Amino acid sequence: MRLHEIILEEGSARTRKRIGRGRGSGHGKTSGRGQKGQKSRSGASTRPGFEGGQMPLFRRLPRRGFNNARFRNGYLIINLSKLDPLGSEEIIDRDLLQRKGLVRDSGLPLKILGQGELTCAIRVRADKFSVGAREKIEKAGGQALLNQEVGAAGDDNRNNAVPATGADAGN
Repeated sequence: MRLHEIILEEGSARTRKRIGRGRGSGHGKTSGRGQKGQKSRSGASTRPGFEGGQMPLFRRLPRRGFNNARFRNGYLIINLSKLDPLGSEEIIDRDLLQRKGLVRDSGLPLKILGQGELTCAIRVRADKFSVGAREKIEKAGGQALLNQEVGAAGDDNRNNAVPATGADAGN
């Protein structure tokens, strides 16, 4: 079998509609857009839900229920597997992580999660630790230092660190 011998199945391929190619094609002149109006113009489209100026359905219906998305607490999260290569040279905090390119300066509190293993003792300063992360850090002989006040990244409270204990560390 050669390429020129291949025959397509009936109905498997459809020829493209060639619009604007003269009256004889059946799709000439207005190219299937009808006469005048917004939808006949080039580049014109209406946004989803637009009903021609009539009050759209999503505005006619009342808002119900509650969504917590606007009030959720976001965290910059980083796992122990990313902290292990940094070694025990100094206290690992937000500034060091930013210099190394591991986190961005987004103004969110920093939370350490426990995925991965530690091969050396490290001292970490963060706003929050998961229970597993705190246990792994202490098991490796390191320290989990908890910032006293959880605030924006620019706060000077980050320097007031205390060792994390069971109730303070939280999830």
